[in-house]
Amino acid sequence: MYALNLPTFDAKIRKTTHGMEIFDPLRRKYVSMTPEEWVRQHFVHYLISEKGYPASLMANEAMIKLNSLTKRCDTVVYNNRLEPLVICEFKKPEVEITQQVFDQVVRYNIVLKVMYLVVSNGMSHYCCKMNYNDMSVEYLREIPKYGQL
Repeated sequence: MYALNLPTFDAKIRKTTHGMEIFDPLRRKYVSMTPEEWVRQHFVHYLISEKGYPASLMANEAMIKLNSLTKRCDTVVYNNRLEPLVICEFKKPEVEITQQVFDQVVRYNIVLKVMYLVVSNGMSHYCCKMNYNDMSVEYLREIPKYGQL
């Protein structure tokens, strides 16, 4: 599909009458292989294989209620008490990561109040750490390992 700035992996892909599908190990099912889903699956694989994130503490398409609207976070990472730690928002590779993209993940964070926000289009990846004491944001050079969260 697309060459990304993420490690490759042996994705399970199949062709159906509805188009191409990729297996999502977190949802335990095949899903439509859109460019955004391609980025999500590569990034989730990266978090698990390179950064030590437990697949059992991650959820794709996590539903939240924002005011009266139901929204879906692309990926949410939890701690052992199932409290959300990280929200990841993914875009297809040709979508530039702008303030508008960060605004979207910040809106989700109004509900979840996580410590880390991650945004990626598969080519560029950004991570910031929230400081709720002084309401500041620190942009990190790299995605922290799970043990550092």
